[in-house]
Amino acid sequence: MAEWLSTHFPPALIELFVDSLGETLVMVGLSGLAGAVLGIPLGVLLRLTDRGGVMENAAFNRTVGALVNAVRSTPFIILLVAIIPLTRLLTGSSIGTAAAVVPLTVAAAPFIARLVEASLREVDAGLIEAAQAMGATHTQIVFKVLLPEAVPGIVAGLTITLVSLTGYSAMAGAIGGGGLGDLGIRYGYQRFMPEVMAAVVLVLIVFVQAVQSAGDWLVRRLSHR
Repeated sequence: MAEWLSTHFPPALIELFVDSLGETLVMVGLSGLAGAVLGIPLGVLLRLTDRGGVMENAAFNRTVGALVNAVRSTPFIILLVAIIPLTRLLTGSSIGTAAAVVPLTVAAAPFIARLVEASLREVDAGLIEAAQAMGATHTQIVFKVLLPEAVPGIVAGLTITLVSLTGYSAMAGAIGGGGLGDLGIRYGYQRFMPEVMAAVVLVLIVFVQAVQSAGDWLVRRLSHR
């Protein structure tokens, strides 16, 4: 077994594998965080301005909703290419791990926004009405009623987003974004090393399972607080 590993995975390749895994973690982690920072407020805004919301504004809601839907419906590989000018503006390059974070964030933010909006819809309307009856401001309703009640659903949505970003990061890696996707293409496909491709797929599966399990555990904890 040791001989087989040393033959198919020499130290240099193992080191490259570890570096690629680190790049994938950076891409998924940073884009997930940035997507949440942008997407959660956007989802809250969509819910507040929706029909029956405390800040109902049909025109604003339809306009923002259309933009969110437009980004969500764009295939990631096309989005990746379409926003290259923005990526270069923000990072100075269109390739590499840092550059891949930009399109990943753009893809994640509207996805998170819709998941947050759906979670907020599940909050009992009676709680909101009670808060309004007691004179709560819009800010108080958001931070003391809507978000606390929707936390389990929001965490579940963020978990789904991280899993999706893992797949997107592999796609970004295939066109110069680095990470495990880049490793799989350069060594597993272009250099005819199927064992490398298999190892990449296995690691991605394990990573996704770990993220999903951690997310499910956190949701259960938050649901029984």
